[in-house]
Amino acid sequence: MTSASSPFADPWRPVFVVGSARSGTTLLYHTLLSSGDYAVYRGEPAVFDLLAARFGDLRSRAARRRLMLVWPRSHLAMASGFDDPARCDTLVEECRSNGDFLRRVMSAIAERQGVTRWAVWGPDNLLLMRWIKREMPDARFIHMIRDGRDIALSLQTEGWIRPFPWDRQHQLVVSALHWQWKLQRGRRDARHLGTDYIEIRFENLVSRPSEVVATLSRFLSHALEYEQIAQSVLGTLGDRNSTFRSEGSSPVARWRQRLTPTELAHAEVAIGSTLDALGYARAATERLKPPARLQLIYPLFFDLKHALRTHTPLGRFVDDSRMRLDAESESPESTPAQRGNSA
Repeated sequence: MTSASSPFADPWRPVFVVGSARSGTTLLYHTLLSSGDYAVYRGEPAVFDLLAARFGDLRSRAARRRLMLVWPRSHLAMASGFDDPARCDTLVEECRSNGDFLRRVMSAIAERQGVTRWAVWGPDNLLLMRWIKREMPDARFIHMIRDGRDIALSLQTEGWIRPFPWDRQHQLVVSALHWQWKLQRGRRDARHLGTDYIEIRFENLVSRPSEVVATLSRFLSHALEYEQIAQSVLGTLGDRNSTFRSEGSSPVARWRQRLTPTELAHAEVAIGSTLDALGYARAATERLKPPARLQLIYPLFFDLKHALRTHTPLGRFVDDSRMRLDAESESPESTPAQRGNSA
């Protein structure tokens, strides 16, 4: 842990772990929690991507009242330790923005656990970084990036990205296009974040975890200890297939064994320019192109869904099942249905 005499002097700055679904954000988040200096919150506060859309801007007293009717009874509150209705009411009533609400919740968790730092897991926050930064100017963002072919394969396997009915046979390509759309939007917005934004590669976390931890230590101004993290059994790090364990097959480049030559060719044509820009070498020997309309229509569709959800009253109707009490929820990614298809 960081001692009181540590040269790192800004422990209260919030940290957001963001990225595409299935990119390794949970592993990275649990890496931070396993350091011993971050508040342990095994869930997703979902303030900006869910509560704000569902209840509105918390600067409004009416929005806060709507939130008070639901949040104290939700899993989000229970996982935070706010099981006292009166305390929940006070918390919600006193906050003055979505960022203020999140800071109050997470700071209270950290104080109760006797730590000074906290981090937030939430892949969809990648699309909301500029908004978060406006409300929380001291926020830092860690963007987890993984090979889009592995992510598309995983999204297809889980069925998280649903194409239009007439494009069901192109689910892999549509999943790959979702990865590309989300990553490109995040990187574009990151230009406004300066030194408060960093990108971490999943493949590096797998192959050179100590180097990644050292990089995060510098970025966060926090003396993270790899040895302590590696010995932890918290969350994902305790899984037998974890990056920090020796058992299990490597999660890197699984697409090599699982994609057919045709699937690989279609995926690489659809997202090839982004793979190239990130330094992921193409491997397809064929040049089979998926229908050109997929690359035209789906990014526009993803843009439209995101705009409707975040900038119009239709956001009030977003799926709020993540708010329900779920005593069995142990991991941020234990509610996949909401995680993968949220554009």
